Parts: sequence; C-alpha cells; structure tokens
Amino acid sequence: MIVIPDTFIKRMHELHGEQGVAWSKALPRLIADCASRFDISPEVPFPNLSYNFVLRATRSDGKRVVLKLSFKKDELSREVSVLRAFEGRGAIHVLDADEEWGVALLEGAVPGIPLSTIENDARATDIFCDVFRRLHLSPPPGSLYPSMKQHFAAIERYRERINDMEVEGPLPPSWVENAEVCLEYLIATTNENLLLHGDLHHDNILRQYEEKWAVIDPKGIIGDIHFDTIQYLLNYEDRGGDCEQLLQNRIAIMADRLGLDPRRIAMWGVARGVLEACWTIEDGGTDWHRGIQITERFAKFLD
Repeated sequence: MIVIPDTFIKRMHELHGEQGVAWSKALPRLIADCASRFDISPEVPFPNLSYNFVLRATRSDGKRVVLKLSFKKDELSREVSVLRAFEGRGAIHVLDADEEWGVALLEGAVPGIPLSTIENDARATDIFCDVFRRLHLSPPPGSLYPSMKQHFAAIERYRERINDMEVEGPLPPSWVENAEVCLEYLIATTNENLLLHGDLHHDNILRQYEEKWAVIDPKGIIGDIHFDTIQYLLNYEDRGGDCEQLLQNRIAIMADRLGLDPRRIAMWGVARGVLEACWTIEDGGTDWHRGIQITERFAKFLD
C-alpha cells in the first residue's frame, strides 16, 4: 500500500481545503484500483509533489510507466488531450486514462533527466529549439482549449476590481497599461493560432533514450507560437550571473534557430510579467514585485 506523505496532504489542504484532504487520504485505494485495472506495480512517488500525485510504476511486461492522479480532473483531462494531439511530435505517450477517476497512465521517460541538468545554457537552448520546432500544430477540430485572452484574464479581472473600487491598485499603473497594450496588439496580429504547450520549460523536457527529448505536463492554450518561449526564458534566469544578458542570448538563439520575431517574444514577456503579478495578488500574496521585475526585464529588451 502506497503511503501518502503528510507534506502532500498538507499541500492539498492549502489548495483545496477539506475536500483535498479527503481526496489525498483516498489515494491508496485509488492507486490499488489503478494497479489492477492497468496491470501495473506501483512504486515510489516522485519527490517534490505539488499539485498532483505522481508515482513510478512497472507494467507486467516490464515497461516503466508513470501514474498521475489529479484532484483537478478537468485539468488532467486537458493535459491528456494535448499529449495525444502532440503524439509523434516529441510528447510523452499516453498509455491509458480515465477522466472520471482523474488518472492517467503515461510512458516513462528513460532515463528521464530534465533539460535543467545541462548547465551550458547555449546547448540547453539549442535542445529547447529542437523540441519546440516539431511540437506545435493547428488545434484539432472540435477542441476546446482556452484562448490567449482567457489565459490572461487575470489582468482584466485586476483592472475591473480597481475600476469598481475607484482606487489605485498596488501594481504600477504604467506597467498594467503597457501589458494591456502589448496583449491587445499581439492577439490582434497573430497570423496563426496554434495549440501551445503553455508551460514549456527546462523541467518539462526530459531526456528520452540517448538523443531524444520528450515533453511532459502541457497546459494546452491556443495562440501565438511566440508565447511558448516565455516559460523557458523565465526559468534558470540567473545562469551566468547576468539575467539581462542571458535573456538576450536565449532570444537571439531562438530567433536564429526558429525564425521567431524577438520583439514579439519580448512583448509577450512584458504581458506575462504583469499576469504573474496579478496571479500573486489573486492568491493573496504580497510578492507581486517579482512579476513586475519580469516585465521590466523584457521591456529593456524592447528598448
């Protein structure tokens, strides 16, 4: 019987209250049901669990697999849908899934080492570009993924709150306005809306065998392909000690290797920083300054 760590139960309580605790405590029974249904032998959970309970397992044929269980069943269902859409384009394979149970059985990445382990940043960014180039496609017919406008809705909610209250909010008004202008322009001038990963960073790109890399944990957003560079640009941003120079170097590689427009990347970064600040405020946090720092860094690149 799998033991659920107390730290994970506490995290579920923080996120989902008593319902999250009840779901966490019911996981051993659900995992046992999955073991029988999928013919797997559950092993140890991954370290640093946060939003989902994810564990290694082995199928009866010896294949290494991953069992993912989520309190937010709709989000896991979307993830499975995106992975299936990216089938053959470098995403990890979905072996089975059950929306009602909120579980997915995924191919195990072997050896599964994340891109973050490659400390040579130019080399890591080259690999990112290789993965990026083959991943995206037009949305499958009938798909219901959120639009870019929906993804950035927290900025609109922030604007509505401060307008309704007739007070000046905590965020610098000029940066909120800049983000709104960038967002309106970018959405209006997007030539092709593609299915994006939505969270494509170093630790969601895993080594698969000797020379291949596979992506995991997509969010699924419809929009401008330039946006899918942003989360990578935000991660491990202090490698080398100069965040601004590293940002410039990465964007230059992406522009050269992928034919992307550096200014569109920077404008998405400006909007994304304000979005992060708005998310922080909605979650009751006070450290919204980090989001504004992101915005300022990308704005300097525009200058």
